[in-house]
Amino acid sequence: MARFDTNRAAEMEVFVRVVDLGGFTQAARKLRLTPSGVSKLISRLEARLGARLVNRTTRKLTLTEEGQAFYERSLRILAEMEEAEREAASGAAPRGRLTVNCNIPFGMLHVMPLIPRFLKQHPNVTLDLVLTDTLIDLMQERADVAIRVGPLRASRLVARKLGTSRMVVVGAPDYLARCGMPKTPADLVDHRGIGWTFPRSIRGWPFRRGDHTEQALPAPVARASDGEAARRLCLGGIGLARLALFHIGPDIESGRLVPVLQSYNPGDREDIHAVYVGHAAPLPARVRAFIDFLAEHVRVSDPALKRAGDGRWKLVG
Repeated sequence: MARFDTNRAAEMEVFVRVVDLGGFTQAARKLRLTPSGVSKLISRLEARLGARLVNRTTRKLTLTEEGQAFYERSLRILAEMEEAEREAASGAAPRGRLTVNCNIPFGMLHVMPLIPRFLKQHPNVTLDLVLTDTLIDLMQERADVAIRVGPLRASRLVARKLGTSRMVVVGAPDYLARCGMPKTPADLVDHRGIGWTFPRSIRGWPFRRGDHTEQALPAPVARASDGEAARRLCLGGIGLARLALFHIGPDIESGRLVPVLQSYNPGDREDIHAVYVGHAAPLPARVRAFIDFLAEHVRVSDPALKRAGDGRWKLVG
């Protein structure tokens, strides 16, 4: 059983130096110790092991059979420890398994297209990418990085902002043709919406009326587990949805989805962050490399919506 009051790695290193340099005095000079201190350390090591490691004479130091075996094993152990420290150091080349948990829409649109480039730059990294809108515990799930869209809960995690996106209420043209275009938030009582199967921090959709904000919400006709599922339900024409512009911008420009109640849009945004455990120790090189890569290459603009001359909505800026 390991004794926590004994620095066995230090004992091995002193012993190896004594053998390599040929004596206690030479090893003491290299290690900035006294010869008597080195001699006592080797004696304690021999006492703990119950075996003589070196034969001492006034002119020469020789290894016993047990000492030779211990010396060779110590060399291997010290080399492996040094290699382990190099790999774990934040400045080491990125290598090993990297586990990333990501919001589904953001992952599909902004992360997955970058993965081939990242892995080409870091060929010794193996990626586990989990796409889910479920909020996970990084420690419990053993994830290195999570990408979260929306407000962050108070936690001990470190967050690095990747972008921001406006929120927009939208409906498919065929839905609006059947049910009509709502003119005010109060009209939502006569409409159907797409909600969520997981709790949201905001129970209603916010709308600006004068100098204050009010909430309104259409009765849900369906609930989705993630943003991409909600988008597809909305495209299917079953109801209205409130989604991030980074996700549905192309649908708006193509006319597949139409913004509604834009004059009441409070202009709120959802921030996108990469979060990770970073306070306790230096980050593994693979984690630091991935976060820096995202910060450099992710491009999430925050455009405004304007009506073009043909009446269709366009993203501007």
